[in-house]
Amino acid sequence: MSVIPFDDPRLTAMGLFTEAYAGVVARMHPAFSEAGLSEIDFETLIRLARSPEQRLRMSDLAAQTGLSTSGVTRVVDRLERDGMVARVACASDRRASYAALTPEGTRKLEAVLPRHLTDIDDCFTNLLEDDERDAFMATLRKIRDVVRPGATAGAAVMEGSSPA
Repeated sequence: MSVIPFDDPRLTAMGLFTEAYAGVVARMHPAFSEAGLSEIDFETLIRLARSPEQRLRMSDLAAQTGLSTSGVTRVVDRLERDGMVARVACASDRRASYAALTPEGTRKLEAVLPRHLTDIDDCFTNLLEDDERDAFMATLRKIRDVVRPGATAGAAVMEGSSPA
């Protein structure tokens, strides 16, 4: 008979990771909510803002956000109705289109970012020393590259930075 080790340190690691993630997301929710954004709205807008020409092919945006193609279409439809995103046809492939950040989307991000960055500092980045933060970021990228290999689809690395 096999004994299942409920005190396995791997379960503890996963539990800590899940609790930390849930806590950080809960901390970010009020800033997004007050700005009239959901978490996926914000993620979509910030990914567009950080992309070349502030746009991404819809398929790359789906891969980056982890949404299905129909899911990303619904998010972009909603953001387009609110004037924060525009669809742009691809000149070289009529089957493809881009989601592009609009000036209204930029204004929305500019309004929410100061509080969002303060929240990030308060519950994440300021808790770590520079070397701890660098090691943690490298670890997160290593995990992300295994579990979400499409998370940087269509992204170009800017000088001095890494894909989000």
